[in-house]
Amino acid sequence: MTLPCRVCLGEIKSELFSTIVLNRPVKFYDCTHCGYVQTENPTWLEEAYESAINDCDTGIMIRNQMNVGAVLATLLFLKKNNEKVVDCAAGYGILVRMLRDRGVDAWWSDPYCKNLLASGFEYKGEKGQLVTAFEAYEHFMFPVKETENFFGIAPNILLSTELISEPAPEPGKWWYYGFNHGQHIGFYRLKTLNYIAKKHNKFLISDGRRYHLFSDQPVNSFFWRTALKISFLVPNLFAVGRKSKVWEDFKYLGGTISSS
Repeated sequence: MTLPCRVCLGEIKSELFSTIVLNRPVKFYDCTHCGYVQTENPTWLEEAYESAINDCDTGIMIRNQMNVGAVLATLLFLKKNNEKVVDCAAGYGILVRMLRDRGVDAWWSDPYCKNLLASGFEYKGEKGQLVTAFEAYEHFMFPVKETENFFGIAPNILLSTELISEPAPEPGKWWYYGFNHGQHIGFYRLKTLNYIAKKHNKFLISDGRRYHLFSDQPVNSFFWRTALKISFLVPNLFAVGRKSKVWEDFKYLGGTISSS
């Protein structure tokens, strides 16, 4: 049996392994052309997304705290400090609210999840300078098409997804497979991300593990990675000098001060 790679469309000729995902046997495949690891056709997604945010995502809050620092550092290196940021696959709106609290012009976009914390700041189609897509790429059925859509919004994409090792970990040896929730259907190596970057004529820099940037201009990889590490240790460092949008947003959303 052969099937096409969902990234490079190359022919995958051999199965990587088979395991149980949501109580059904599922085959995984490793593309020798671009390094992408994918599931067979994911017929279980309706069940997997009965809840948009899976119940075992206990790291959602601390991850968003780290993402704030990553966005602030990246805006600084791109020299786009005051430009629009669109958070795609934005979930409940946690990151958008936290970024706006630190003075970033951040907006929410997610067709599959209810916006709970950034209501009123839904993305309406205006061009931005940075798209963020945190913990989203491993969910995508067609990553190249999703990336193309993102570049229609902004010329730079900051994303997070855990890189898969080579050779790929065996079932039960890597938590990120997510067999219990079934939402993760594709996994990336650096050469996969490089393939996507070149296809869109972009530069790629990566911390080699989780955070990756597609940019329309060269960015010093060493200093960017160093800035990320500093931002994780001192989350608000790169927010110094920014004016929070808390009060501005309060008034934008129709908030008033009672005269009584």
